[in-house]
Amino acid sequence: MEQLLNLVGWICAGIAFAGAAYAVIAALLAGRFMRQGAGEPRQFPAVTVLKPLHGAEPGLSQNLETVFAQDYPGELQIVFGVHDKDDPAIAVVKALQARYPGRDMAIMADGARHGSNGKVSNLINMLPAARHDTLVLADSDIAVSPQWLRKVTGALERPGVGVVTCLYTGEPRHGQHRLWAALSAMGTSYDFLPNVVLGASLGLAAPCFGSTIALRRATLEDVGGFHAFADLLADDYEIGRAVRNRGYKLAIPALGVAHTAAEASAGELFRHELRWTRTIRLVNPAGHMGSFVTFGFAFALISALLLDFAPVSLSALGLTLAARLFLKYRIDGIFGTYAGPYWLLPVRDLLSFTVFVTSLFGETVHWRGTRFAVAPSGAMSPS
Repeated sequence: MEQLLNLVGWICAGIAFAGAAYAVIAALLAGRFMRQGAGEPRQFPAVTVLKPLHGAEPGLSQNLETVFAQDYPGELQIVFGVHDKDDPAIAVVKALQARYPGRDMAIMADGARHGSNGKVSNLINMLPAARHDTLVLADSDIAVSPQWLRKVTGALERPGVGVVTCLYTGEPRHGQHRLWAALSAMGTSYDFLPNVVLGASLGLAAPCFGSTIALRRATLEDVGGFHAFADLLADDYEIGRAVRNRGYKLAIPALGVAHTAAEASAGELFRHELRWTRTIRLVNPAGHMGSFVTFGFAFALISALLLDFAPVSLSALGLTLAARLFLKYRIDGIFGTYAGPYWLLPVRDLLSFTVFVTSLFGETVHWRGTRFAVAPSGAMSPS
């Protein structure tokens, strides 16, 4: 048994060293990715931004205001959608409308359900109000820069491009639950984002995120409209995949948007991240399994425990911490963000490893207070 434990300890040390190398490579690729050109469009097409809403979530007014405040020369319409005419998000939108009286906007309050995915049902109800042929979707918890639409429409103009999405960082919404919000934001900025950059840079992934999905109305109709995704958990990824399957390219401009992290408890944080991780396992099982190499610190700690803190295990522990710190400071500098303090990184890494292990078992997810069972096809139903 002792020999077996030693062998496992050495294997874990090897994985830890690989994880440290992975973190350094991801940090370097992030810099290269953000140095690529992100040209503006030659013309500025009329755009409809679709914002599905659900409740007055933390930071909603600030996030929505970033769309009202766009520096975009072309026509801009903003359509908001809710399922309930008494949804408190409507008051937030109307307050912004009073502050930006010149903005063309509409509110669709429609309780019709078209499938298990509430957000997609909302989008189906909103689409008839969209006046323009260039459509840009963005989740309600996303904040964008004033140049967002310029860069997104510029990317959509590139030859062969059918859909555009954006990378996003974590932005903690500080309040009485600062710890959980910071841990959530750190997971987005220092785990999820580097993995996406590395996968996209090496041609291993073509992700599409709810942070931004820009496409033409004709392209949306070509893939079956929003109805084609009404029962799917990973609606954003599946929209991107459907467009790529029609022979179009997916573009990711050198631009980061911010995802608001406002988790109020450890349980809420864990359920949220478990849903994300199980979604990744569903849409990219090989990539999900391969991501074990990113948990270098956790494997270094296991190695240290199994090898009685032998020098090689302590070296792995120190190297993985140094690599993760390097990655954090690179991401913060490149994207102009700050998700959380350096001393929380070990906690964040152990939490990520725990979520990953848990995601290997079970087929259910929690979303907006409802538990869903997810079929191998990606279709979900209330459980």
